[in-house]
Amino acid sequence: MSALEVLGLRVCFGHHEVLRGVDLRVQDGVTAVLGSSGCGKSPLLRTIAGFVEPTGGEVRLGGRPVVGGGARPVPPRRRSIGYVPQEGALFPHLDVAANIAFGLSRATRTQRSALGGRQAQDRVAAMLDLVELPHHLASRHPHELSGGQQQRVAVARALAPGPDLVLLDEPFSSLDAGLREETGRAVVRALRAAGAAALLVTHDQGEALSLADQVAVMAQGRFLQVDTPLGVYLEPADAAVATFLGHAAVVPGMTNGGGTASCLLGPLPLKGEHAAGPLLLAIRPEQVEVTRPETREDVGDAGSTTEGVPATVIDASFFGHDATVRVQVDGHPEVLTARTPADSVPQSGDRVLLQVTGEVLAFAGEVAP
Repeated sequence: MSALEVLGLRVCFGHHEVLRGVDLRVQDGVTAVLGSSGCGKSPLLRTIAGFVEPTGGEVRLGGRPVVGGGARPVPPRRRSIGYVPQEGALFPHLDVAANIAFGLSRATRTQRSALGGRQAQDRVAAMLDLVELPHHLASRHPHELSGGQQQRVAVARALAPGPDLVLLDEPFSSLDAGLREETGRAVVRALRAAGAAALLVTHDQGEALSLADQVAVMAQGRFLQVDTPLGVYLEPADAAVATFLGHAAVVPGMTNGGGTASCLLGPLPLKGEHAAGPLLLAIRPEQVEVTRPETREDVGDAGSTTEGVPATVIDASFFGHDATVRVQVDGHPEVLTARTPADSVPQSGDRVLLQVTGEVLAFAGEVAP
C-alpha cells in the first residue's frame, strides 16, 4: 500500500492554475519534488497537508482518501502527517524539549489518553537521538541553536507523534553549503530510522539527487518525469528534463539513423537508437573537454580540427575543486558549458578547442525547450 497517492490533483489560486492534473505515488523512503521557483512545489505540499483545498483530483494517505474522490475532507490534524516548513518555524518561547513534545499531547488527546511526564521525556530523548543531537540541548531555546540544529529539532518535532508521512518544504535552503549537506544526510537517516515516508520539496538538484530514493521533476504545475535519481539524470524523459538536470546545453543536430549525429561540434555518437531526421542533442558540461591550443593559428579558422572545434571563452566560474566555463563555438549562437579542473581554468576571451566525450542524449525535434 502506498503511503501517499496523488491522483489528477488540480489547484487554482484565483484564475491561475498552479497544479494541472498532478499524479504521484510515494511507497516509502524519500521522494524529492524538484523544480524551479513558482512551478507548484509548495502548493502541492500544502494541499497534501490540508492547508489548501484542491479544485479537482484526489489525495490518499495509506490508501485512505483525505480529500477528493467524493470523500469529506479530513482535517490536517487527523491526517497523520508531519510538516517541516522553511526555517523550521520553532516556537521561540519554548525550549527544545517543549518544541519536540508539542505535538504529543495533541496526538494522544485524539486517542483519548495522555502521555505521562516520564513518557514524554523518553520520547523527546529518543527523538534527539534520532536526529543526532546531544541531550543537553533539550533545555536550550531556538535562538541558542545553530541553523542546522534548529532544522533537526523541527524534524524531531514532526516525527515525535509517529506520522505515516513527513512533508519537508525546502527545509535546508537557509543553510550554508557544508551545513546543508550534513543536515540533509542526518535528516534522511532519521526519517529512515523512523520508518516514515517523506516528501521533500527542493529547487536544489544536488540535494534531490543525493538524498532521495525517487525524484519528481516539476515544471509549470506538472510532473515532467518521476523516476529514480539515476533514471532522471541518465535517461531524462525529454530535452526539458535534460536541460534542467545537469545544465545540459541543447543544440540542433541531424542523424541518418546510423548512431551518430552531426552538429556544431562535429559528428557525435548518440545514446540509444534514433530514426533519421532532425534531433535535439543534450550535451552536459562534464562531456565537454576544453583544451588550450599550442598556437593561435590552431584556432584561427572556424570549423573542426583533429584537436577539436574552435571556440571563445565567454566567462568562467571558479568553485575551488573545479570550474564551469561558458564557451561559444565560432560561427554559432549557441553557448555551451564545460567543467574543467581547477588547475586549468581559461579566462574570458581565451581561444580554446572543444571536444565531446561519450555518447550524447538525443531527442526528436528541431526546437530547443
